[in-house]
Amino acid sequence: MTGSSTDPESILERLRSLRAADAPTHGGRVLSYVYDPDDERLDALAGEAIRLVQPVNGLDPTVFPSAAALERDVIGFVRRILGGGDDVVGTVTSGGTESCMLAVKTARDAWLAARDLRPGEARPRLVAPTTVHAAFHKAAEYLGLELDRVPVGPDGTPAAADLAARFGDDVALVVVSAVSYPHSVLDPVAEVAALAESAGLPVHVDACVGGLVLPFWPGLPAWDFRVPGVVSMSADLHKYGYAPKGASVLLQRGRDRQRKQYFATKRWPGYPVVNPTVLGSRSISALAAAWAILEALGEAGYRDRVDAARRATEAIVDRVRGIPGLRVVGDPVGPMLAVALDERVPPHERVDPHHWADAVRRRGFVLQQQPGFEQEGGVRLPRTTHLTVTPVTERVLPELLPALEAGAAEVRGVPPVEGGELLASLALPDGPIDSETALAMLGGFGIGEGGGLPSDTAPLLAVIEALPPELAERLLVELLARLVEPR
Repeated sequence: MTGSSTDPESILERLRSLRAADAPTHGGRVLSYVYDPDDERLDALAGEAIRLVQPVNGLDPTVFPSAAALERDVIGFVRRILGGGDDVVGTVTSGGTESCMLAVKTARDAWLAARDLRPGEARPRLVAPTTVHAAFHKAAEYLGLELDRVPVGPDGTPAAADLAARFGDDVALVVVSAVSYPHSVLDPVAEVAALAESAGLPVHVDACVGGLVLPFWPGLPAWDFRVPGVVSMSADLHKYGYAPKGASVLLQRGRDRQRKQYFATKRWPGYPVVNPTVLGSRSISALAAAWAILEALGEAGYRDRVDAARRATEAIVDRVRGIPGLRVVGDPVGPMLAVALDERVPPHERVDPHHWADAVRRRGFVLQQQPGFEQEGGVRLPRTTHLTVTPVTERVLPELLPALEAGAAEVRGVPPVEGGELLASLALPDGPIDSETALAMLGGFGIGEGGGLPSDTAPLLAVIEALPPELAERLLVELLARLVEPR
């Protein structure tokens, strides 16, 4: 970046060239991270809404009342489809992570207040299945709680009784998912909430993925604010709400409880500060775009898009179940699924899901590889490949389904990469490592400075799986940090 050009078109051309290196965000070629409603008009509408509110500061809705008006409408829509009554109030946040973090902050502060304690004077627990989103790991670390992770079954399903066995007076919040991201499991919300309510504990339903899908998905048990004991829910607008990043909604049952989410101070010589979210000054661009899309689609428009995603998901599940060597994990709910190696067939017929994802990528579709996971008690969750299905996926099924089959045929019988073998020749450090050592270790895996990622990522995922968590996390931090260092 030189700052030498003042010609707008040349600046934008440079941006276009940078964007050309990105995975395609439209057209159904990337089955993770992006949520394509298959409607270019919504992109244009969102862009115009963003332009109209670009200079607005959501910090103070008394100065910019449009911010409050947009937020009221969005909260009202999401509250209605999630079964909330007049006692449910909410906030639009910058994304699912912030929604989850604020739900945990609210629960922590309510727990502390009930015991006349201040932050830091006690360390309450947050009880959740091991499949709970990583945002709750972050919230627990930032806010000083202990995350008590309860093992799930081999298909990713938690048992309500197992969660209840961890309940106690030191628990500030119980979290379940609708649905959990790794395997698309609808956790037993009603069962957990009934047990938690009997124990006097609040329940948060993380519906960041499913919040704008499951209300229109047929045949589901109650999982939202219709369930007594559910005190808060998170639902992302930038996923199946189809808004630009980042926009999410956090809903809480009870005004007094929700007010604990806020930060307020007059204890400085400037203006009084009152923030419902982590951010102070904040753009309302994503909020305005989400509002415009909600207005354009309404419940009928969302239902149509859920139906398209459901048909596509059913077609993919049916096809994968017919591919020798692969299996769909469990019985996924909603427009996502995870695929694992089928150990019921002989080794020469098995398909490693990570090799499979690499082979499918060579055919033009990006799937998301997930490492295996060792839980407390020894129940291991297998390595999988994850697919997020959106409305546009239905249109590309004639290309996608053959690519899934051809990719499996290419790697059938190829043994999975064993990370332990890759690590055998490396001397792993015992304690903390500095940045240069971390970079050198990355280089030993063929990535790092100037190297980028390997074309096939199955070996990288195997190494991540095999490394001790602290070391894997440190290397991943180094990799991501190096990507944005000036060159």
